[in-house]
Amino acid sequence: MSGPIAGAFGFIAVLALIALRVPVAIAMGIVGALGYGLVNGWSTLGFVLGRGPFESIFPAGLSVLPLFIVMGVFAAHGGLSRSLYACVATWLGHLRGGLAMATIGACAIFGAVCGSAIATAATMGRVAMPEMRRAGYDDRLSSASVAAGGTLGVMIPPSILFVIYGLMTEQSIGKLLAAGVLPGILGTVLYMGAVRYTTARNPTHGPPGPRANTAARLQALRDVWQVVMLFALVLGGMYFGWFSPTEAAAVGAFGAVLLAWVSGKLTRETTRAAIIESATTSGMIFAILIGAGIFNYFIDSTGLTDALVQFVGTLGLGRWSVMLLLMLMYIVLGALMDELAMMLLTVGPVFKLIMALGFDPIWFGVMFVTVCEIGMIVPPVGINLFVIQGVAQLPMQTIVRGITPFVLADCLRMLLLAFIPALATWLPAGMPS
Repeated sequence: MSGPIAGAFGFIAVLALIALRVPVAIAMGIVGALGYGLVNGWSTLGFVLGRGPFESIFPAGLSVLPLFIVMGVFAAHGGLSRSLYACVATWLGHLRGGLAMATIGACAIFGAVCGSAIATAATMGRVAMPEMRRAGYDDRLSSASVAAGGTLGVMIPPSILFVIYGLMTEQSIGKLLAAGVLPGILGTVLYMGAVRYTTARNPTHGPPGPRANTAARLQALRDVWQVVMLFALVLGGMYFGWFSPTEAAAVGAFGAVLLAWVSGKLTRETTRAAIIESATTSGMIFAILIGAGIFNYFIDSTGLTDALVQFVGTLGLGRWSVMLLLMLMYIVLGALMDELAMMLLTVGPVFKLIMALGFDPIWFGVMFVTVCEIGMIVPPVGINLFVIQGVAQLPMQTIVRGITPFVLADCLRMLLLAFIPALATWLPAGMPS
């Protein structure tokens, strides 16, 4: 069996193990170790098993991950999600579908201090679903708006996916985080447009509520200004060169803990729960990185990446045709597996291909994260669908029936990014090198 064919079988084996519910880290680690031994001989496997895990978690840039996780976890435990939802609801709740739009807006802002789609969907679902049900919203619209809005947590900085993509491809993490700002805002607007479309077709799905007066709106803004300032400090500090990404993450983590303390929510119990959740999440991500490091040793040794680039060259396809095929592949993969695993499994080979085709690596990172957002809300394994099912106790069919307008909104965003690349590249271009 030739090297590239062995590499292809390795990918299939990992996907099969994941389908059998083997943890992603273990699946990649086992296939990587066995595959490397079979292809290159067992005598050097010990070196790979010793060096691979160390190299996977050694880079100092990885310290960004646990710090941003701490920032998001303490923000959630500090009760910021409820204040954010109440604030946006006072401004939009009087519109048809206004509470669903408020949910999306609150998800966008909370994602700016969280960085995780799952955490954003779960946290905002507990806050927004009861309010929309009390207002008479249809479960299809309310659940789908939370599931889709939660995905904004991986686009709007600080995004864990952008951090890992930057480390894997040796791109500037600060520029990648800045690149997600405008597409994240665009996604928020398009999701709100999906709500308007849904309620225009059937006004009973999202009845308008009472209009809040000016005093209530100003009070709501006063309740959340600290969160907005924290986000502005973290992102602005990176953009203007005041902080490195690691320093910005440290500032954000400290700020989130401070805000939770000022709000009176930082009790002994919440502190313990937040520390345990931060450690568990960080450990899970680092375990996956170790498994991916061993698997990548195997893939590199098979020559699969170079074979893939050469094969695409022989097809005679245009660069945009190749990009379209890649995006379709990622939508299918995203519907079948976890997005972090998908990134670690495929970005290595694919990145070399997109560079050979002349695509901007920062722009491709944004396109990749956008397609990850689609994967999070597409059945059968869209993770946010299961999160909302658990939070709201709804049949999966109900959530899926409401998700189509939001998937179409994401597809429109991808088209806009393809036709107007500056949406992703304009802000990073203004950052110091």
